[in-house]
Formats: sequence, structure tokens, C-alpha cells
Amino acid sequence: MQAKAAVNQKTGNTLNNAFASHFAKSMFLSVTALAILSFIGTRMFTHVDLNLYGYMVGTIVFIGGFFYRFIAWGERPPTKLILKKGLKLLFRKSTPKTSVEHLATYNFIWNRGIYRWTQHVLIGWGCILSCFVTFPLVFGWMYFTMDDNGHYNIIAMGMKVMTVPADGIIANLSYNALNITAVMVIAGVCMALYRRLKNMQARAEQKFLYDFMPLYMLLLVSITGLALTFMNIFLHGAGQPAMSLIHQWSVIITLIYLPFGKLAHIPFRPMSVLARNYREHYAEQGMKECKVCGDQFVSSEQSKDVVDVLGVNDIEFKAKEGHHLAEMCLPCRRKYRIAQFSGFPTHEVKVKEANQNAKG
Repeated sequence: MQAKAAVNQKTGNTLNNAFASHFAKSMFLSVTALAILSFIGTRMFTHVDLNLYGYMVGTIVFIGGFFYRFIAWGERPPTKLILKKGLKLLFRKSTPKTSVEHLATYNFIWNRGIYRWTQHVLIGWGCILSCFVTFPLVFGWMYFTMDDNGHYNIIAMGMKVMTVPADGIIANLSYNALNITAVMVIAGVCMALYRRLKNMQARAEQKFLYDFMPLYMLLLVSITGLALTFMNIFLHGAGQPAMSLIHQWSVIITLIYLPFGKLAHIPFRPMSVLARNYREHYAEQGMKECKVCGDQFVSSEQSKDVVDVLGVNDIEFKAKEGHHLAEMCLPCRRKYRIAQFSGFPTHEVKVKEANQNAKG
């Protein structure tokens, strides 16, 4: 067993040494996997839609940007610790339930209000479903052929999986899948824009490039996509070539921008499942009591990890009383900071904040 482990470690080191960085290795392996899947799906590249070439290039650039951002984020000491311990807990019994709540139903937003929950569901699922439709078509994993009898064949990974009538429900849903998701995204974006323009807290915190521009980009992609359908049905294709280019460029620019802006939280969202597993598992092992008020606020493991991570970065937050700030609950920590300016030990006053246990 030891010899086998040594061989595996040597092979892993050899693979890592072949690339200049983790980003280079991840990007190479991803593009290679896409090429192999496209080779299989298009039957040795015999069925390639060149009209989708621009989308393919944009998607590959998006993947490169995503890996660059993810690796830069994942190499940070706190993130690295959460990922390492979270992956070990991936097969907890609660993982399926947590995954549904965080990635499908967005329960974590429900506490903030049904309006914000609705807008996130519309935007989130509109974008996700669009990717599920677009990416298989772009890389040739799925395409359609038509028989002489008016039936469509749905081809997936080079194999015919279904034959449906050209005027049937499944065919119509296939034609209009991106139109449906575009309507979802437009509705969600309009709700988000309305809130950002009317909500005073949002207006005080938002920035145009970070908060508004991503919404306008999603709006442009969705509207130009619907415009293509409108031109095809009601204008008999008039103006479609120009609109097709506008739509394609809007999609490509959005894909390239996505990993580096606010929309990056969409592909990063699955990491929240690991963080939730980490918190729940170690909370079951034992909770940490606040050194000031005695309330249990985080797991003992998490408190220890915070102290260790800060130590890695040569950051010390020792209180005069001898304990670490990470060993104090958030309300006491805030009071302690006030005490440093006021000179009065506010953190020792046994009065809870009005919103100390607020949810959302």
C-alpha cells in the first residue's frame, strides 16, 4: 500500500511540474475535457454548427476566467481551510437537503423577503437553465435532425435519444426554452432594478459598475435574444443577421465579464454547501462560549480555525483580558471595539442588542 501511495504521489508531482501554475493545469485539463466531449458528441467533429463558434470561444474564455478567479480565491488561507474540511464532509446525510436549499429553492434568501427571493429565483434559474440549454448546443453535445415525416430527432452525445413531432409540446418547449428563460431573467432584473432605485439602503451602498452594469448586461442579452424570435416570426427574418451579431457579442462579453464581477457568485454558489456542512458538523462536536457573556456563538473548531488563520497572516487580535477577539461573540466584539474609543468597558455590560438574534 505504501509503495502504491508513493507511486501515486510521484505521478501527481510529475503532473503538477508539467504546468506553470494550478490555473494553467486546470485550464488545460478543462479544455481537453471539452474537446474530448465535443469529439464524441459531434461524432468526430462531423456535426459542428459554425454559427455557434463565437459562443464557444466566449465560453472557453469564461472557463479560463472562472478558474483564475476560483484558484486565486481558493488559495486564501480561510477559503483553503473551508474547502479542505468541507470536501471531507461532502457526504453528510444533510448534504442533499442543504444543496436543495442553497442551490435550488434559495431558502437562505426567503428570510429577507418574498420580493428579493422571487427576483433571485427568476434571475438565478433563468441564467442556469439558459446555460443548460446553450452549452450542450455550443459544444455539440446535443443537436436536432429532422426526418421527412415531420419529426425531430434529439441527438445527445452522438446517440438518438428521442423522436418527437415537430409541432408537439416537447419540440415547442425546445424551440422556446431560451425565450422562456429570457422572460424569467428580464422579470428578475426589472425587479432588482426597481428595488435598487427605490430602496434607500440599496441606493446608499450600490455602485454603477458593480451593481447596475451586470443587470444591464443580462437585460441586453435577454432582450436581443427575444428580438431574434420576434424578427423570425413577425418580420420574416428581416434584420435578423444584424441582431444575431448584436446578441452574440452581448453574450460573449457577458461570459468574459462574468467571473470578474458580481455575477461570479452564480458559479461560486455551490461552495456555500461546503461552508454549511463545515458549520453544522463542528457545531455538533462542541460549541464555543463567549469569553464575555458566556453565550454559545460558533463551534469550538471554527473559533480555533479563525485564530489559526489570523496567525498565518501574522494578525493578532488579543484583548487586554488575555483572550482572542475570535473567542467573543459578535455583539460583545462590537461593544469591545466601542470600548477602545470610549474608555468605558461596554462589552462587559449585560445588555443585549435589540437586533442581536434577528434573522435574514
